[in-house]
Amino acid sequence: MDHKIVQLKGKQADGYVIPLGPINLVNVVTDVGMVGCGAFDVAALNNFSYPAAKVRPARGSSVATIDDLLQGIIKEVNPAAEKLGIKVGITGKEALDLL
Repeated sequence: MDHKIVQLKGKQADGYVIPLGPINLVNVVTDVGMVGCGAFDVAALNNFSYPAAKVRPARGSSVATIDDLLQGIIKEVNPAAEKLGIKVGITGKEALDLL
């Protein structure tokens, strides 16, 4: 597992890349919520009132790195994250800045 500090507006977050065979599980976690790759079930996280969104790659076939996640486009948002202003179509970085 790789860990990277991600600088956001006014705070830092923790980015994680977990190799799973031919793919990586990628997410960035703030003190409020998270943005992750397509493997995360953001609807299930809403059952815990945890704000979460997932991204699709801005280019290429998958989100493999923290930079891919930051540049990726939000494709799904749970209601807890929507309350914070996160919406489909913004970048992963823009979403994280709202968390």
